[in-house]
Amino acid sequence: MNVSSLNLALWAVNLESPIKSLADWAGHVNLQMEKAKNAGADFLIMPEYVSEQWMSFAPAGLQPDEEIPWMAMQAREAIERLKDLANTYDMALLAGTFPVTVQGEDEIGEHPVNDNVGHYNRAHLFLPDGRLITQDKLSLTPNESNQDAWCLTPGQELKVFSWRGLRMTILTCLDIEMPALSLLLADQNVDLILVPSMTSKLAGYHRVFGCAKARAVELLSAVAVVGPIGETPFLGGKRKNYTSAAAVYLPCEESLGHTGIATEIEPDDTTVGLGPLIIAHDLPLKEIRKLRKGSAEVWPGNWSADHVAIEEL
Repeated sequence: MNVSSLNLALWAVNLESPIKSLADWAGHVNLQMEKAKNAGADFLIMPEYVSEQWMSFAPAGLQPDEEIPWMAMQAREAIERLKDLANTYDMALLAGTFPVTVQGEDEIGEHPVNDNVGHYNRAHLFLPDGRLITQDKLSLTPNESNQDAWCLTPGQELKVFSWRGLRMTILTCLDIEMPALSLLLADQNVDLILVPSMTSKLAGYHRVFGCAKARAVELLSAVAVVGPIGETPFLGGKRKNYTSAAAVYLPCEESLGHTGIATEIEPDDTTVGLGPLIIAHDLPLKEIRKLRKGSAEVWPGNWSADHVAIEEL
């Protein structure tokens, strides 16, 4: 299929929106899918840890090291409630990330895994053609890897996949900050990088979104990044304060408007309703491919520093 353009919807989920069940949560997703479709979107992207909103109906007395296992127990039902939406609206849905349990065999039955049993922070992408593409977060934060807290297992594979003639990949939050992953992607000719994120401080927002823009420049790709906003409802109270926003970044080229920004909303820690939903119309992916093939102003392609030696003075 020839690539021309794509309309992306990014939903900075308001974690303070009240829900009483996964049915409530899936209802919110359905409403935003309908709204995005009516605005001409081909794709809806949600943030990392959308499951934090589920904590509003979690059982009382959960300890920090019990939260991920409890959220993972909801994964099957969450997938079941979302699986038909992509087909219903004929648009892709990246339903952010939520934990899954791995016990000898992948929890949703995709393929055998190694003996490293635990929980993954997994992104779930539902496509209108019926495919469910998943991507486990590769680089974990200290709290995610803390044995006394969330105790997650890092993923082992970075998947590149195609849809509508586009080559895509998913890098979750901290993954977009890792230059080593950018090097792995350098020769993959990826058109679009999807970045579900969650940050608790303004510094975290700037790290993730700043690195997302840098990846757009160095990989000559479009990068879409979105995080949640607001405090998580938890057993009748509140905890943590999430500061984030949404943006789509492009390579900084004259034919793409110079700035490297297709669309962007400023970070905030409070919002109203279900949270901001923005649409990036007509992403110039055909032009980006043309630039990547040799017409960019100075981009050297898959440039290697193998010939460069470090000299210590």
